[in-house]
Amino acid sequence: MMTSHFRVGLIGYGFVGKTFHAPLIQSVPELQLVAVSSRDASKVHADLPHVTVYDTPERLIDDETIDLVVLATPNVTHAPLAKEAMRKGKHVVVDKPFTLDLKEARELLSAARETKRLLSVFQNRRWDSDYLTIKQALQQNLVGEVTHFESKIDRFSPQVRQRWREENLPGSGVWFDLGPHLIDQVLQLFGLPDNVTLSLAKQRAHSVTPDWAHAILSYGEKRVILQSSKLTLGGSARFVVHGTEGSLVKQEPDQQEPQLLKGMTPGAVGWGDDPDPLVIYKKDQPVTRETALKGDQRRYYTHLAAALAQREENPVRPIEALAVMAVIEAGETSFRNGETVALPLTEQERREWHTASAS
Repeated sequence: MMTSHFRVGLIGYGFVGKTFHAPLIQSVPELQLVAVSSRDASKVHADLPHVTVYDTPERLIDDETIDLVVLATPNVTHAPLAKEAMRKGKHVVVDKPFTLDLKEARELLSAARETKRLLSVFQNRRWDSDYLTIKQALQQNLVGEVTHFESKIDRFSPQVRQRWREENLPGSGVWFDLGPHLIDQVLQLFGLPDNVTLSLAKQRAHSVTPDWAHAILSYGEKRVILQSSKLTLGGSARFVVHGTEGSLVKQEPDQQEPQLLKGMTPGAVGWGDDPDPLVIYKKDQPVTRETALKGDQRRYYTHLAAALAQREENPVRPIEALAVMAVIEAGETSFRNGETVALPLTEQERREWHTASAS
């Protein structure tokens, strides 16, 4: 496909579709958001008066003029809708998590190969200011060899809300909701871990799905801690890194989600700015602070459009999404059995992941 413009259909106009996908897609000139699947046409047209609204995902997928289908739907629907869209000739973006388990992930990889369609996963937080700042610091070897790495997305939301992410459904809970972001970033930084140990809990009154998760990923003697909680008032440091020559602390998270919630247009003045500096500790040296890099989640869709035009590689390849699912599944097994678990990847999948990460 060599056309310079691609017609996009968005399936789902809940929190993620409305807050993230729609504005980010519209910020990329090569992408045209032309259709949305939603049961509430008035809600869609209040924001997007010129798009076609389909009342079912299937009707949107059947629209022969659409090039790319974006799935911002409950996790249980990701695999079946992605398969159907690819079989109808569409390229597909799936919101995280990719699927419910490795079996479904492998089926989607096979379907993408068979249909020769581009399949990608919306790992927008690869372009967060906090992560980009930490990534640059590690590339600059500011703390020597990393021995301990913490990445947390903690929030204070004491009331269980009536939404599918907090219902007792497959793929619900914080490990599936925020875990994919934490995992994907770590795999980008350090590669595949040796093993995973996960603890989950339901800490809020009336919780029916885990609202606290704490994972340990082992890389030899290096330890990576991933955590997410719904009962952390005042927050916690987004990143903490300890190494053989010092430590790093990035206290506050990226600001693009709050900006989007306030209605800021992606790319507007101040978009992606992060006023919270990276704090650097070195032995026998004064504490220093470096300005955080600017975040820009538009870059996911900018790179995706370039991939559709065959100018670049897929910004988040299916094998990378499959590796994230392997960590999630290893964690689930770890919690269920009370043991540390190696990643359930085949040797072929590991080779494919390494090839993709090296390019």
